[in-house]
Amino acid sequence: MPSTCVVTGGAGFIGCAISRGLADRFDEVIALDNLHPQVHPQRQRPAALDPRVELVVGDVTDAAAWDALLDRHTPQVIIHLAAETGTGQSLTEASRHGLVNVVGTTQMLDALVRHEQRPQRILLASSRAVYGEGAWTDPAGAVHYPGQRSRAMLGAAQWDFAGLTPAPHDARTVHPAPTSVYAATKLAQEHLVSAWCLAMGVRPVLYRLQNVYGPGQSPTNSYTGIVTLFARLARSGAAIPVYEDGLMLRDFVYIDDVAAALLAGLDVAPSRPDPPYDIGSGSPVTVLALAQTLAARVDAPAPRVTGEFRDGDVRHASATIEPAQLALAWRPQVRLADGLARLVEWLPE
Repeated sequence: MPSTCVVTGGAGFIGCAISRGLADRFDEVIALDNLHPQVHPQRQRPAALDPRVELVVGDVTDAAAWDALLDRHTPQVIIHLAAETGTGQSLTEASRHGLVNVVGTTQMLDALVRHEQRPQRILLASSRAVYGEGAWTDPAGAVHYPGQRSRAMLGAAQWDFAGLTPAPHDARTVHPAPTSVYAATKLAQEHLVSAWCLAMGVRPVLYRLQNVYGPGQSPTNSYTGIVTLFARLARSGAAIPVYEDGLMLRDFVYIDDVAAALLAGLDVAPSRPDPPYDIGSGSPVTVLALAQTLAARVDAPAPRVTGEFRDGDVRHASATIEPAQLALAWRPQVRLADGLARLVEWLPE
């Protein structure tokens, strides 16, 4: 029997980035993707998808699509990337996010049961969003979970939690507390995959990705990461608008480093249960600093801090990546300055 890997959302940003590595390793790689126009305006196979990968146009929420795929293929590995993203968008399109992220996952699991298939492992790309505001510490070192920033708090420009300092995300010690519908659905994915896999004798490998950026990220999708959005604005000669006071911390991790971490998950040594792996650069920066770096690179006007805010956004997000480095024998290679240079060079005119 040929070795087979199925990648849901396999024609997307991350799916294309891992396609070559997967095609080098497996006899068959099948990308299941609905080519959603928000990500694929032309509804065409992306040039970045390795030509050895079979693209199946279908929706993860469609049981018939899963039946047709599993009638023909028996995957040893499934990499589950398919998801609706966007913090703000999820607050106004909650059903869409719940359908794709939650029901799409259960349709996959039910199809495996119907076809009496048990992959060796399922890799899930989750998100740092599951942490919400995460853990903060007071001057005495006590840990607090301040919860979601309210509309009243944001409207009063009270961006931080008084007297507290944010702690990096760490799956070993920081418990999830989603502040958006998107985040809640990603946490539900984690629970669904973990519960099913452990009951069925399948290895779950979960990743919580920080802010992924780089060439190949959709330049037309307004709900992709802020790095591509900022780069587009700067390239057009606009002053980048920065929300709140600009001092929100984020960990921007380059696409090639994320791809390497995912591919390393194919070989991660057994451990029961695996913790979710926090994947980032390990070097957070403020959003204002990011905007200033991009503006300077393309001689755009200085960014402008607007004081606006977006409901559901968290104040700070960074990660402790040492456990992932150790378990996956992985380490991020691309510094932010180099990654930004590559992104700007790649962006369409």
